[in-house]
Amino acid sequence: MSTAVHHLNCLTMKPHGSFGGRVTPARMVAHCLLVETATGLILVDTGFGTTDLTTKRMGRPFIVGMRPSLDLAETAVARVRALGRDPREVTDIVLTHMDLDHAGGLGDFPDARVHVFADELDAARHPRSLLEKQRYISGQWSHGPNWVEHAVDGETWNGFDAIRAVDDDVLIVPTRGHTRGHSAIAVRRPSGGWFVHAGDAYFSAGEKRTPPTCPPGLSVFQSMMQVDKGARKRNQERLRDLHASAGEDVTVFCAHDASEYDALAAVID
Repeated sequence: MSTAVHHLNCLTMKPHGSFGGRVTPARMVAHCLLVETATGLILVDTGFGTTDLTTKRMGRPFIVGMRPSLDLAETAVARVRALGRDPREVTDIVLTHMDLDHAGGLGDFPDARVHVFADELDAARHPRSLLEKQRYISGQWSHGPNWVEHAVDGETWNGFDAIRAVDDDVLIVPTRGHTRGHSAIAVRRPSGGWFVHAGDAYFSAGEKRTPPTCPPGLSVFQSMMQVDKGARKRNQERLRDLHASAGEDVTVFCAHDASEYDALAAVID
């Protein structure tokens, strides 16, 4: 059972005011979770890691387009230390997916078990398209993580397929579309109910409302990065329905919307 859940920003980005001539947010984040349990710490996503920032291995196009802070104090390992915890206490990392801005910190926690939907790990290891070849950086896991691959096994959660990643309190919820094996991660709140880290299933808080809205630049970006438009749209709709129907029992947020992060950053559940 988790005893506390912390919201961490592990990467600040200030993309150019336009993307293809279209408006984008002034600030984006990499929203990660640190889950405290009686036996250790669990990270949900990692943002960029120390090696990403010191070597700039994310590449010039990302740096120019997204203008990341490149601040070592924002790495997950630094955030863990800032909370007074030893990074070696991180026993498990659960990934929404393995895009470069979500899996970069794996090398900072070399002894942690890394939980991932098997379809996503296969996409990263065996890319089938130019898009898949470009979005993953194999150096981020060249240290040889202790992978724990998960597959759908018939369990469900709120109408979604669900896979127990760490006990009954951290679930992998497949939400394909953005990537081949993209997943949301459901984390049981100590005070009751659930946090749902939706990763990149959507990019703007307006997309979980009815009718949905999204800055045009982000809409273009999501279309450029999707591997399955139909699946992405269907899973967005399912998350929208969950947000509307679950009330205070379920708090849904995505990886990059700064307003969602700001609303939750002061919350230690």
